[in-house]
Amino acid sequence: MQVAVLPGDTVRHVVTPNLRHSVRAIILDEDNRILLCQFVFPHPVVPASATAVWAAPGGGIEPGEDRLTALRRELREETGLTITADPPHVWHQEVVAADLAPGFDGIVNDYFLIRTNHFQPRGELPDDQLAAEHLAAFRWWKLSEIAGSTGPELFSPRDLTTPLTALLTAGTPDQPVPLGL
Repeated sequence: MQVAVLPGDTVRHVVTPNLRHSVRAIILDEDNRILLCQFVFPHPVVPASATAVWAAPGGGIEPGEDRLTALRRELREETGLTITADPPHVWHQEVVAADLAPGFDGIVNDYFLIRTNHFQPRGELPDDQLAAEHLAAFRWWKLSEIAGSTGPELFSPRDLTTPLTALLTAGTPDQPVPLGL
């Protein structure tokens, strides 16, 4: 806990939010299609008004892991993809909202860019364990399909089209681009 002293010697306690830290991979194939995984309700990222959310593969950073170790583990578990080089950190998302991750005050997602040849995702986790995490499917998406989507399914981040367009047209940013919800 941090303590701030204000004029008049008034002491106030500043509480730092308890945020869930995760890593995610922007996996692009040779045709600039992005691999997304489908999370279905009742997963915390799926609002009651949506049937599913398509998000970049990845997940929580476990105690003792750094971001890249967590990213490598998550990719092996979920997609079967093994990476050896350190991918560039392209996006950063921080959202303080108690309803995003049970037991936390919000989330921090750090996104890393991985370019690879097209592959069929099949990770180390068995289907029942993926289902327990409400991960229902994987799909390669074209940018135009994401931009034209009008169904009850959402994307994470909600406006995935904007940062993905910038990444595909301008290339890897010098610093991670901040994202909204």
